[in-house]
Amino acid sequence: MSAPAVAPTRARHTMMAFVILLAVITYIDRVCISQAAPEIRRELGLSEKQMGAVFSAFTLAYALFEIPGGWLGDRFGPRSILMKVVVAWSIFTAATGAAWNYVSMLVCRFLFGVGEAGCFPNVTKIFTIWLPSRERVRAQGILWLSARWGGAFTPLLVAGVLALVNWRVAFVLFGLLGVVWAVGFHRWFRDRPAEHPSVNAAELMLMDGAEANAPGHGKMPWGKLVASPTVWLLWLQYFCMSYGWYFYITWLPTYLREARGVSLEKSAVLAGLPLFFGGIGCFVGGWLAKRFAEQWDSVRWARRVVASVGLVAAGVMLVVATKLGDPVWAMVALGLASFSNDLAMASGWGACMDVGGRHAGALSGSMNMMGNLGGAVGPWVVGLILEAGKITPDAKPSLESWITTFLVAAGIYFLGAVAWWFIDPVTPLEKEG
Repeated sequence: MSAPAVAPTRARHTMMAFVILLAVITYIDRVCISQAAPEIRRELGLSEKQMGAVFSAFTLAYALFEIPGGWLGDRFGPRSILMKVVVAWSIFTAATGAAWNYVSMLVCRFLFGVGEAGCFPNVTKIFTIWLPSRERVRAQGILWLSARWGGAFTPLLVAGVLALVNWRVAFVLFGLLGVVWAVGFHRWFRDRPAEHPSVNAAELMLMDGAEANAPGHGKMPWGKLVASPTVWLLWLQYFCMSYGWYFYITWLPTYLREARGVSLEKSAVLAGLPLFFGGIGCFVGGWLAKRFAEQWDSVRWARRVVASVGLVAAGVMLVVATKLGDPVWAMVALGLASFSNDLAMASGWGACMDVGGRHAGALSGSMNMMGNLGGAVGPWVVGLILEAGKITPDAKPSLESWITTFLVAAGIYFLGAVAWWFIDPVTPLEKEG
């Protein structure tokens, strides 16, 4: 009688739990400033243009350091790099609460962005070495659902915290979350699953050779990356997505309170709708891409259709939001725009894993860099539009100025949708040409 087969361990599920928790912390730390922005502006005496620059300082740094963060993970492994970057951004989250003027706030938010830039490229690297290819897009959907929902509930969390302490203490409390995570992750995680004491041979077999993508010293094919039309189009579509999406975590609470006359408590609820809907969109987008790929026997077309339809719908819903007078219904429309935006998330990050292969960290970092350049430009442009639409320097921006910001974002969404029809999201860089 043969011995029973050994059941596979589930260390990869623990890995997913760590990643999900990190995604939530990441969005708590970046979204909390939008809810506290009116109080920060009053205490530090910041104009709309200056607050827009503060929002953009984080996003600019986040964009510029994406490629270095991803490359370091490819070279030295996500265990060491993630621990360092999470501690770094947590320190500057706390330091935000110590800012005393415009310049110090800019510096804190820029350095905060430098730290957060290493997060998602290194998480993508983890997926390529701990998960078989068939599970990676679904994992990306779960990851981004968690990130968006972390951001969705942050306005309520911040409103509750601000009812107990001032905004300065709140940033210190949020900074502590990341430090605790970094210590626990570094103690548990291993860059090579075979070296982890909780992974048995049966679980390694389920990973289907993913460890071949483990950190190493192979040269990054920078020339192929820059010469690839797919890479440029991935950059373009993510720029377009992020331009519109960053409104939700920067200017949205101000829009609700100043343009729509919504109270702090009600705005905390409404401001969470786009990220809550977006989280669902991330999961649904991953599920649809997988389902269509099986039905059509084409991962390429499944990803193209889901992403492009999502971005078109996002632009349409922004236009609809400008036609609605009731702030609640306008927020429902913005929530559906965010849902549609995030239908494209899993397809974009899945493309980075398949196209990048062993270099998925650097490629995903480059895509996130270009996306967050869009995220840096967006809040700054909104600030300029709002300033230009004011009758007097001390007046609040007009509703017409806010509508203009939505229409501009809608047009950029449509451009991103067009880009997806020309993307090859499956052919690895090392096989191109």
